[in-house]
Amino acid sequence: MSESKIPYKIYLSEDEVPKAWYNLRADMKNKPAPLLNPGTLRPMTAEELAPVFCEELVKQELDDTTQYIDIPQEIRDFYRMFRPSPLVRAYCLEEKLKTPAKIYYKFEGNNTSGSHKLNSAIAQAYYAKKQGLKGVTTETGAGQWGTALSMACSYFGLDCKVFMVKVSYEQKPFRREVMRTYGASVVPSPSETTNVGRKILAEFPGTTGSLGCAISEAVEVATSSEGYRYVLGSVLNQVLLHQSVIGLEAKAAMEKYNVKPDIIIGCAGGGSNLGGLIGPFMGEKLRGEADYRIIAVEPASCPSFTRGTYAYDFCDTGMICPLAKMYTLGSSFIPSANHAGGLRFHGMSSTLSQLYHDGYMEATSVEQISVFEAAEQFARVEGILPAPESSHAIRVAIDEALKCRETGEEKTILFGLTGTGYFDLVAYEKFHNGEMSDYIPTDEEIAASIARLPKVE
Repeated sequence: MSESKIPYKIYLSEDEVPKAWYNLRADMKNKPAPLLNPGTLRPMTAEELAPVFCEELVKQELDDTTQYIDIPQEIRDFYRMFRPSPLVRAYCLEEKLKTPAKIYYKFEGNNTSGSHKLNSAIAQAYYAKKQGLKGVTTETGAGQWGTALSMACSYFGLDCKVFMVKVSYEQKPFRREVMRTYGASVVPSPSETTNVGRKILAEFPGTTGSLGCAISEAVEVATSSEGYRYVLGSVLNQVLLHQSVIGLEAKAAMEKYNVKPDIIIGCAGGGSNLGGLIGPFMGEKLRGEADYRIIAVEPASCPSFTRGTYAYDFCDTGMICPLAKMYTLGSSFIPSANHAGGLRFHGMSSTLSQLYHDGYMEATSVEQISVFEAAEQFARVEGILPAPESSHAIRVAIDEALKCRETGEEKTILFGLTGTGYFDLVAYEKFHNGEMSDYIPTDEEIAASIARLPKVE
């Protein structure tokens, strides 16, 4: 199809929105390592996970064989509020870069929460309601997940308790107030309201918090409160499953115009957006049906893929959660408060870690000033203020497009635009005022955290 026939925005019809989630693990020859009970160091059973997670979500978490899992009609009806989301041809960016590359991005910010997180939040809230629970607890870093979950819980009439990383709680008051508008209670973490929070504060006085800290507090409250369960917005297999709607839609939209990406780029924190975007493409790669260059982009200040260790580790700083085998900086690693770009989790999804370990994808880290430079450049030509997290992918997409300008190669690039940055203006302000800095952890800092990894044979 000629270039002039490909529209700026490619939409699927409502009937083309996926009716089933794609389970990437079903096509993996080497399955992700199982979660381990920290007490016995044996694989966690459904019975052991049931006090923490909703029953149906436990089934999804442990399912390594079912390729497609039907999306319940109630969730599909909710998805219609914001799905299908557009696949956008970045003609203006291409022109500005004077590149022969063809650039596409899947935009997930066209919903009230402003990000892709709602894809999984509504699913997890649905299963909690179906189980007859009173409410759920969770953590949030930059605030997108907490916003999405509070919206989903409001829709189903569930109580929502959010532990928000303290530095984000202070830097992003507007995101916090959106959560409260939807009825959620929001507590800065670590806090004095939980046993594990008090323990962390005693060990790390004055800490600005981390996702690992907030997870510990949320799990403690869920497991000690009748009628509550804990839900997580990234990392877990179930979350990557729900987020597969991103990649399924992107792939279907590109196929409408006979477009095949050469390079697929996603930002990487815990893995939810990246896993969702690359899922069906990676499935083709695993089955030998197609090949793609897949790039995970993480912040240089929290580089779990590029500088972490592939090992079993706690998902939380309080060391009360199951152990996951992943690329990790150590559960005690706390990113610098100077880092404003999100993607602050110390580890990476077990599924994505296994794929990276097996060589099916590559990873790179970028410094935050260059990330915000890319964000500003993108906003000025594409008309969307991108979330800082998404801007990591934008940075590398621009870099790859510039390489094409140098070589003359006409590669097709697809990246994920996870959401908008309108609640991240404090970070943009620091960037514009020249107050932003690049902090890269030293080898010694990472080694000190890695030294505290649990001993698992």
